[in-house]
Amino acid sequence: MAETARHVARVPDDRPIRVAIVGLGRIYDLNKLAYVDNDDVDVVALVDSSAARRDQRQTDWPGARTFSSVDELVKSGVVIDAVEVLLPIVAHEVGVLKCLGAGWHVNLQKPIANDLAGAERIREAADSADRCVRVMENYLFYPPLQRLKEIVDSRQLGEISTYHMKMVASGLGGWEVPGDTYERQFEQMRRGRGALFFDDGWHKLSTALWLFGPVREVRAWIGTTEVFPGIDIDAPTTVAWEHVSGVRGVWDITLAVDMFLRSDYYTNDERWEVTGRRGFARVNRCTGRGLQQPSLEVYLDGEMRSFHALDDDWASSFLRSGRHWLGWLRAPEGPLNWGVEEAIDVLRFALGAYESSSRGGVGVDPRRSDVGSRGP
Repeated sequence: MAETARHVARVPDDRPIRVAIVGLGRIYDLNKLAYVDNDDVDVVALVDSSAARRDQRQTDWPGARTFSSVDELVKSGVVIDAVEVLLPIVAHEVGVLKCLGAGWHVNLQKPIANDLAGAERIREAADSADRCVRVMENYLFYPPLQRLKEIVDSRQLGEISTYHMKMVASGLGGWEVPGDTYERQFEQMRRGRGALFFDDGWHKLSTALWLFGPVREVRAWIGTTEVFPGIDIDAPTTVAWEHVSGVRGVWDITLAVDMFLRSDYYTNDERWEVTGRRGFARVNRCTGRGLQQPSLEVYLDGEMRSFHALDDDWASSFLRSGRHWLGWLRAPEGPLNWGVEEAIDVLRFALGAYESSSRGGVGVDPRRSDVGSRGP
């Protein structure tokens, strides 16, 4: 999938980039890394509905003004170039439209929206405002996955046949997640957008498109498991697809509620494996620390090569992704990873899978103009 970036007005080089961060919850701790100790950035505003979080986060940026809403920020007159939007998914569209209306570039947390109509409205608003909306995809900046892409693109594995992803969500371990974050996830679930397949799984669909390009057919069986009375998680789930290139992929999602997983972040065991005619390459982990093996291994010509020195701390992908975004604002050329068009492709992939599952696993073309209209 070739990414195209719409050319927009660049931020001048003669001063720091003036940034507001909207949403100060759990993921803020990772998104802020690109701004910490960065002389090219001035964090001028912090926005969150929680006064306690505003007070806590202001210790990172003593000179920043704080606000309880985007509306307050817009009315304040604070001069801003770009906004880091870390709002719940259901609030993405409204928040982004207000930021674009104020003339600010937007770095948006994924997914772009819950449906194509919302995503299209964001795209139209960005075009009208002549401002950039980037949907941040930090997995594309995770060093082991970047090296995997280099190996695939070099064709040293030969012609690629299959792509396999495995994801096991566990219930024990990892960092503390605020209760209101779970409430937002439950709201998403009630809208038919699961925490594993749609929210976290957005990353996995992104890596598939990034590695192998457009998908012409997807089949899915999205299951449910009740973890609390009235709360269902979208697993076990199996998704299979075929790229336009002919490469076939499969992704299985498992829920292991009683499994302890050592992690500094979310308790998610993730693995990627690409198999070609001459060998295979696999990434053994990302968010969690399940398999205590090198983060990347390549089997070729009867020998296994292990990569021990790659930076495999998930936080590094946020730092690299954020710095890429800030650099792009200075020189808006090349891939955004992702621009709005590419984010819509990921959304179409997800909607095609939902439609397939609702229709009993039939094949669905995610490029179809009405994809998702026949299912959740």
